[in-house]
Amino acid sequence: MKLLKSVIVAFTLALSLGSFSTTAVACTDGRTCVGNEQAIDLIKDHISAAITSIDEESDAATVMAHIKQAKDMSKEINANDVVDRNRMRANGHLKQAKSAIKKGKDSEAKEHLGVALEKFTALKGML
Repeated sequence: MKLLKSVIVAFTLALSLGSFSTTAVACTDGRTCVGNEQAIDLIKDHISAAITSIDEESDAATVMAHIKQAKDMSKEINANDVVDRNRMRANGHLKQAKSAIKKGKDSEAKEHLGVALEKFTALKGML
């Protein structure tokens, strides 16, 4: 009886763990689920939109919204340690651009966004 009980528990546990896919429920917290290359493309689009907003002399809130979306999307890049280190360096430039926008230094922010765009573009070669 003891053996039968442990077999049933083990079978039930194996059946319940294998009954659903963990990748199917991986993004239930509201984040966007995309691949690494798609995330990099979306980040580059947001950075380009932020640079365009600076060129068109839009308000700071619009530029900061694009920077925030780029930073949020960068969390989706999960490849390896080298890519993660370089992603963090690129995020540093996004952070510096955000602080420059807060201080009203549009040209400095544009430079940091350009560097961030180059660094995120270089990430695609590291995948």
